[in-house]
Formats: sequence, structure tokens, C-alpha cells
Amino acid sequence: MINYLQNNSDAVLTALRQHIWLALLPVVLGFLIALPIGYLGVRFPWLYHPLVNVAGVLYSIPSLALFVFLPVVLGTKILSPLNIVVALTIYTVALLARTVADGLRSVDHLITESATAMGYRRFRRLIDVELPVALPVILAGLRVATVSNISLVSVGALIGVGGLGQLFTRGFQLFYLEPILVGVILSVLLAGVADLIIVIIQRAVTPWTRFQGGRA
Repeated sequence: MINYLQNNSDAVLTALRQHIWLALLPVVLGFLIALPIGYLGVRFPWLYHPLVNVAGVLYSIPSLALFVFLPVVLGTKILSPLNIVVALTIYTVALLARTVADGLRSVDHLITESATAMGYRRFRRLIDVELPVALPVILAGLRVATVSNISLVSVGALIGVGGLGQLFTRGFQLFYLEPILVGVILSVLLAGVADLIIVIIQRAVTPWTRFQGGRA
């Protein structure tokens, strides 16, 4: 495997870079889209259950079917990376919209009422009070979405786009184990590093959870 890496370092690094941006760009886009959608599910309680149902349906769509179907809708080529980005953004929104809503719903009413009594208007209360309190729940969902996306990107290799997944298909086509092992190991390491980064961010922005855990 070391010899394979030495002889194919450029191809492996290119696949790794493509895998990173194909997986993480949808996480960022999906998170930004899911925040207002999740908030609407809390702001208007009658929207919560339809939101959960729609999110469940979207997340249940097989990834390969979505990768193949999106070019018809978007008018893109089948090999366009845009199809992967849009598909994974849809999955991320489907996962995080409910997570954001559940996180905001978990905020104690006494906290929001106290903030209102202190003069916080709705938007400022959301930004300064509700979102910080809901962050542990939201970031837990973000961890799941990130690791899931890193895994799903590899499926795109079946249609010719997929970062490290290309190493899998190349290995299977050539009956060559080394690129498969490299792809698997790098995918696992990438997922682990991404998850660790989010955990570090969570600990930095929600220091009070560490003290709560210590008391428990």
C-alpha cells in the first residue's frame, strides 16, 4: 500500500481534495438553509410535523437514484459535480432541519421568558439566547450529517464523480486491493477528523456543557 501511495500520490491527493469539498460544501449550504427552516418549525408549531415528515421522505431517497435524477431536473451533465453537491445539500437539509427545530424546542420556556422580560426582541433572543442553548443538539446533528456526507460522496463514483470513491471503482475494475484499502482508510480518517473538529468547536462555543457533564 505504501508503494501504491508513492506511485499514485497525485491521483490520491486529487481524489482526497475532491472528496473534501464535495462532502463539506453541502454541509455548510445545508446548515445555512436548515437554520431558518427549523426555526419556522418552532415559530409556527403547525409546521413542525409536516417538516418532520417531508424531511424523512427526502432523507429516505436512495442516493444513487437522486444522483441520476438530478441532472434531468437541473439540466446538468451526468458527470457534473454539481449533482453531488445538490443531492448532499438536500440530505443535509432534511437531517438538520428537524435537528434545528428539536434543538430550539428543547430550550426551556423559563429561559426564553426571562430573556423577553429583560427586553430581548424575538430576533435578538433567537441569536443571543435560544441558538446558543440549542447548539449541543444542533451540533450533534451536524456531526451525523458531516460523517454521512463523507460516506455518501463515495457513491457518486458509480456515476463517475466521487472523490475517494474513484479509488474503490478503480480497484474493483482492476481487481487491485491497494486503491480500495487507501480509499477506505482515507475515508475513515477524513470522517474522524471532521467529527473531531466539530467536537472541538462544540466544546469551545458551549463550555457550560463540560461543567454540566462534570457534575453529572
